[in-house]
Amino acid sequence: MARSVYVASVEGHTIKSAIALGVLDTMKRAYGSVGVFRAVSPQLESRDPVLEMLHELSGSQLALEDCVGANYKDVHASPEKALGQILERFKKIEREVEAVVILGSDYTDVVSPAELSFNAKVATNLAAPMLLVLSGRNSLSGEENLGQAPERDAGEVGQVADLAMQELTEANTTLLAAVVNRAGADSESIRQKVAAKLPVGVPVWVVPEDPYLVAPRMSQVMNAVSGELVFGDVSRLQDEAMDVVVAAMSEVNVLARLKENAVVVAPSDRTDVLLPLVMADSSDTFPKLTGIVLNGGFELPESIARLIRGVKPTVPVIACPGGSFDTTMQVIRTRGTLSLSDPGKISRARKLFEDSVPLGTLTQLIAEVSAEPITPLMFEYSLAERARSDQKTIVLPEGNDDRVLTAAAEVLAKGIAKLIILGKPVDIQNRAKTLNVDVSSAQLIEIATSEHFERCVTEYVSLRSDKGMTYEKAKEVMLDESFFGTMLVQLGIADGMVSGACHTTAHTITPSFQIIKTKPGVSVVSSVFLMALRDRVVVYGDCAVIPEPTEEQLADIAISSAQTARAFNIEPHVAMLSYSTGESGSGAEVDRVRNATNLVRQRAPELSVEGPIQFDAAVDAGVAKTKLPGSTVAGRATVFVFPDLNTGNNTYKAVQRTSGALAIGPILQGLKKPVNDLSRGALVKDIVNTIA
Repeated sequence: MARSVYVASVEGHTIKSAIALGVLDTMKRAYGSVGVFRAVSPQLESRDPVLEMLHELSGSQLALEDCVGANYKDVHASPEKALGQILERFKKIEREVEAVVILGSDYTDVVSPAELSFNAKVATNLAAPMLLVLSGRNSLSGEENLGQAPERDAGEVGQVADLAMQELTEANTTLLAAVVNRAGADSESIRQKVAAKLPVGVPVWVVPEDPYLVAPRMSQVMNAVSGELVFGDVSRLQDEAMDVVVAAMSEVNVLARLKENAVVVAPSDRTDVLLPLVMADSSDTFPKLTGIVLNGGFELPESIARLIRGVKPTVPVIACPGGSFDTTMQVIRTRGTLSLSDPGKISRARKLFEDSVPLGTLTQLIAEVSAEPITPLMFEYSLAERARSDQKTIVLPEGNDDRVLTAAAEVLAKGIAKLIILGKPVDIQNRAKTLNVDVSSAQLIEIATSEHFERCVTEYVSLRSDKGMTYEKAKEVMLDESFFGTMLVQLGIADGMVSGACHTTAHTITPSFQIIKTKPGVSVVSSVFLMALRDRVVVYGDCAVIPEPTEEQLADIAISSAQTARAFNIEPHVAMLSYSTGESGSGAEVDRVRNATNLVRQRAPELSVEGPIQFDAAVDAGVAKTKLPGSTVAGRATVFVFPDLNTGNNTYKAVQRTSGALAIGPILQGLKKPVNDLSRGALVKDIVNTIA
């Protein structure tokens, strides 16, 4: 997996692009190939100059259009869907490079308090530590002029950092470092105030304001007012505009108010002002101007125009049609940006970053710090990826269920698995057409006419002959979808079966007891749910099959659940749950769990297991230290074995419904081959995940 850093700001106009450029340069020194990914772009179909600049400077061979996750329209329509789209597109980029600079949104759309929250969720789901960019300027004050805003004091910057940390904590985002960009003179006080609001040890770097980085070029001012150059030197359109002067007074008073590198806005019918301004720019005794904007759209008298041409001014004189107020506001609101067309600003930004941020420390942080949380979305994605990489054939007996057909279409479209769907092919095809889903690449099998039917019947007679099974009776049994689907798994025609959307659990799993049977050393079939919590994935068992397990069955459940956990790359630390912890309580129920724990230790001595243990001691390190100091499970349990079905089923549903956890399952365990039961209330998403 590529190293990645998510560069995000708290608000607009932080010049985050300059910080991202510095991070990109740092990563290029440490890694052979670096990509740039824009999580949320203003519009996918429009240009993104910042992304274009960083992408070009990265030297990446990736296609630019592949380096965008979503746009504002996508996010506003469905944040969750947009998040999934961003994750999927990012993962494709991540596979192609050694490191990725991820650029957060630019706050160019209608800004809401949720924007930072969404960026934090994206960073968490991409498993990318965040470099948080704060601003030393108050760009929301309404007093900004040509990109230059009032300075924030250290306390104000600290308050912004505090609010930002609340959002990052809520999203469980890993913070790599914070950069206060565009800071004022009191950099040490700013650093201290911000550091006090961040987790201990997170570095804070302060980058001073460079007025030239935020100042627009005269060419940008001209574009902003929809103007055209009528006099002056084209090369001077690249000069920065540092201030604005409105020529709404006599020429004497205008001259007295001129400032270095200012843009002067004057009505185009004020010919009495224009000539003094042109002459002032050429004079050694007046400030050098960046440009003159003539608004109103009035034609200059030929005599005045001829006179100015004779003077041969180099200062750009721009004519535009707007009124005085609108034109002035358009000039004031014009901001400088980093872009490929401005190598001078890119050079200044790079030097400023290198002078302010210790590059060695940043490189080391990127190499060592990683985002640990496994979010439900990330787990779902990785589950599908693993399934895609090891194609299996899954049989779906319930071809008459709309949810199953919709899920099947998604599984096929994503390449998660090959599918066999049972039912009349013509009925399935017609229903799929009505649902507007495509299952054409699935194998559709009508049981009675299937080429596998006779083989399935013969095998069933062989397996059940000691129970008095006859050929005629076996033919009747094999017409049942669950039995036929299970037999396809037994014979290796399918690798697994998923059923239960419109069948009971008993109907789904009874055939597997008769045909597939349990693994050696396992006496009972049980189930688990993979619970993808906000920051990790854990295993809950048994939550669907055995109502009141015996001591031996509890031990079986624990060992099988640990094996299931390992299959999904979860290191098993098994908590045998009860209403008592350790030796603190007694009673028949506690003793049952205690004896089951001892059986697990005898049968699987290598397994990390603890019981009886209460849920809080199993998950909370503080409680664990008090109740079971020295335990390898307490405070860090990953597999939870419930004492009975009533407790397990209600607990998984309570966690799922109240915390937003993704519950994948029930996954049956203990069978020689996989058969999985669905809840009859299963959603399409649940069916897709169970197939995966």
